[in-house]
Amino acid sequence: MQVLAIDIGGTKFQIAAFDGDRVVRSEALATDKDGGRDWMLAQIGGVVAEWRREFHFERCGVGFGGPVHFGEQRVALSTHVGGWKDFHLSEHLAGLLGIPVVMDNDANVGALGEAHYGVGRGFSPLFYMTLSTGIGGGIYSDGKIWRGADSYGGEIGHLTIRPDGPECLCGAFGCYERMCSGLWLERDRGKPAKELMQDAEFVRRYVVDLALGLKTCIMLLNPARIVIGGGISKAGEALFGPLRAELRRAITNWSAARIDVAPAELGDASVLYGALALAKEL
Repeated sequence: MQVLAIDIGGTKFQIAAFDGDRVVRSEALATDKDGGRDWMLAQIGGVVAEWRREFHFERCGVGFGGPVHFGEQRVALSTHVGGWKDFHLSEHLAGLLGIPVVMDNDANVGALGEAHYGVGRGFSPLFYMTLSTGIGGGIYSDGKIWRGADSYGGEIGHLTIRPDGPECLCGAFGCYERMCSGLWLERDRGKPAKELMQDAEFVRRYVVDLALGLKTCIMLLNPARIVIGGGISKAGEALFGPLRAELRRAITNWSAARIDVAPAELGDASVLYGALALAKEL
């Protein structure tokens, strides 16, 4: 079966062609935030038109970087790129492609990818967090994504971790995303996250806030494993070593909940593989 997988993010978007469980072609492009939704849809349409000369896609799976109403297959909004509010993306792509399309929030889709094909295999419940332009979370348990009553389950990025902190794009103050995401690290400190992660003293301070959000996850969900994907996770042990140490210090001393935190095995492809898994459920 040939499946088209799409990952729409705040910084970049990726498209992959799968033949079975194997990526046979892929392309990644930087997101033009000024171009908004229409620009991105035009780019996707152009790539797919070219690829369809070579592939016969039967299904399409999409991970979208923002809240999604899964039951309605509707993008709720994007806080990073304009034009997406209340947009029925699956319906639009199905009309364009002539095949069934299914979409979910990118963190949920990333959770599926790592659970089926990556470092999350065999772990349930699994919590997947994307740590990139923004912060999102996906909960995988008993073979499926737990979405909550209204498709908003797992939205860890907008937990308040510093009530007296700065204002987030969502309008609240001291959100996890506002304190720890790549967008705000660069705006606040004038350096990209990749560069900041090379500074051991900065990382030592940074993981204090990062651990606060994950402590909530551990105490509430007691996941068998936490997997962190997204661009910041590429810092590897320079980040994960101090983070695990801070979590051991921060977790309530009587709690026997495990502290198992691992970087995404699939790297930038976690969401693409998750989109494949999502499409297979159609």
